[in-house]
Amino acid sequence: MININTIISIIGNIHNNANKLIIDELKKHDLEGLAPSHGDILIVLYQNEEGVPMNKITSSINKDKSTVTALINKLLKMELIEKTKCKEDSRSTIIKLSKKGLDTKPIVEEISHKLLNTTYEGFSQEEKELLCSLLERVKNNY
Repeated sequence: MININTIISIIGNIHNNANKLIIDELKKHDLEGLAPSHGDILIVLYQNEEGVPMNKITSSINKDKSTVTALINKLLKMELIEKTKCKEDSRSTIIKLSKKGLDTKPIVEEISHKLLNTTYEGFSQEEKELLCSLLERVKNNY
């Protein structure tokens, strides 16, 4: 019988194992400076190659401004992104992928596919949908 009181521990273990897989794959592709926490930002930027205001990134990835600023600064240091002032509103900062950042897209997509394939190994489509639905309900309880 499964101990239903271990749900948070199970979710934590999944999170740790997923991060380990991501870190290992990044190392294989010589992207050791990147961390799993950069993935959400990169995905937003891949979907908006013309650039995204910093506040939109913050709201899109559901992290506080100081955390996003630290992650953005690391990506800047790695030369994966560029930062400019918005022409319409000089208080707003636009974040855009650099050429080097755009070159990471196929690698990040490959890692993402590997992560999902590992996560869902042996699951039917119906089971995947049920799992996501149940986890979404758990998330909404907070």
